[in-house]
Amino acid sequence: MRAKHKTIIAVIIFAAVCAAIALPSGKEQGVKRSIFAMDTYMELTVYGHDAEAALDAAENEIMRLDGLLSTGNLSSEVSQLNNKKSGVLSKDCRYLFERSKQINEMTDGAFDITIYPLMEAWGFAGGDFRVPDDDELSRLLKYVGMSLVEYDDETGELKMPQQMKLDFGGIGKGYASQRVTELMRGYDIDASVISLGGNVQTFGRKPDKSKWKIAVKNPDDTSSYIGVLSVMDKAVVTSGGYERFFEKDGVSYHHIIDPRTGRPANSGLLSVTVVCGDGTLADGLSTALYVLGMEKAVDLWRSHSNEFDMILVDSSKKQYVTDGISNLYDSEADYEIIY
Repeated sequence: MRAKHKTIIAVIIFAAVCAAIALPSGKEQGVKRSIFAMDTYMELTVYGHDAEAALDAAENEIMRLDGLLSTGNLSSEVSQLNNKKSGVLSKDCRYLFERSKQINEMTDGAFDITIYPLMEAWGFAGGDFRVPDDDELSRLLKYVGMSLVEYDDETGELKMPQQMKLDFGGIGKGYASQRVTELMRGYDIDASVISLGGNVQTFGRKPDKSKWKIAVKNPDDTSSYIGVLSVMDKAVVTSGGYERFFEKDGVSYHHIIDPRTGRPANSGLLSVTVVCGDGTLADGLSTALYVLGMEKAVDLWRSHSNEFDMILVDSSKKQYVTDGISNLYDSEADYEIIY
């Protein structure tokens, strides 16, 4: 690793702080639409002749997926599966389960969709926040682990223990952004930017032919940014404990649960940003790398550097950027390049 320092000009900083995505100036601002789904506010911007039609299709697709994956909707496929403990998965849920299993194996279990009972115990599922005791966590951990799920990859039939519940929340928005981008490519559009909470997916270039500029949030102050990343045809997903948390007796507890301990991950990282052509993989990895911590995250990247890049911020607020995107990232602060 070696230190690297770059300065962002004031115009870019201002644009990043105001919008997170530096949109082009002039007449070609694209067609924008804001919606609320998957428990987050989303903004979609599309450029091209069929922009409105593409946005209609995108919104319908997001709502369809929300209806399938929502754990809070008792009629959703995931809720029905959690209630019945078995079923034949739909095409979307089958894809998500199989990708979740792949990421689970890739990260040695740091990403696990079977942790929903733990999310409920901490109150992150319903908002009734509390700190579970050791006995409760030990009991719940007995039924956490994708190896406990019986799955037929030929028929898509799934069976799980009575005490288990699934949640695709750690991968669903990434899948949605990927699906929507693929769907809109079937229309006469030139480019698009989809922002689903902390998930951003880009297609094509800005009308001035430059790359999109995506601001990376400051984990200490989410109204500001630590750097700007220039990308095209990539997903950029950031995860951090600052996104959802509560305090109890002066201690802060965040929502990224370590499947191995049942407790909020304490890996020494403040945030993880993953850059990848696959939105589903980027979403799952951003959570898993946060759980794994610096050393294991770097080891994983070195084994899969052809699949993703990352920006890590540790507890001392120092930034680490993988070599694959180091020439695409600008920050006022020093950062080290990971090779």
